Amino acid sequence: MKTIEQEIKQKQFPNIYLKSDINILFTAGWLQSNQTRMFKKYGLSQQQYNVLRILRGQHPKPVMLTQITERMIDKMSNATRLVEKLKLKDLVTRELNAQSRRQVDINITEKGLALLKQIDEEMDAQNPPAHYTNLTIPELELLNSILDKIRN
Repeated sequence: MKTIEQEIKQKQFPNIYLKSDINILFTAGWLQSNQTRMFKKYGLSQQQYNVLRILRGQHPKPVMLTQITERMIDKMSNATRLVEKLKLKDLVTRELNAQSRRQVDINITEKGLALLKQIDEEMDAQNPPAHYTNLTIPELELLNSILDKIRN
């Protein structure tokens, strides 16, 4: 198992706080890279996948763009652009709300649901994902608890 120092070829860090930040950022980038490769097979980006999951979670109720933006993992993503790309792939629909013409309702299509089901099946086949095989369930629970504490 390589340490963060070995991964980025740094002898030492000035303090444990900087080391922790670098380790979290490096690991996040590593996870992101792995996910990007997997989603590419399905013609999706990570952000598009995130939008589809949000829509599936509300299905069959429509979702407004602001709700998608609030729930996205990557807050810097352009939700409008992502929804438009998914619409071009027939994975979502965008329609003006019947009661409020200023509101746009976004729904996942059957094609979008089918694609997510296919991705879910691939992910379930890798359960647990290879990068978690060295961790126990209690360690994963602790990891999640620590990450929550960092953000709060």
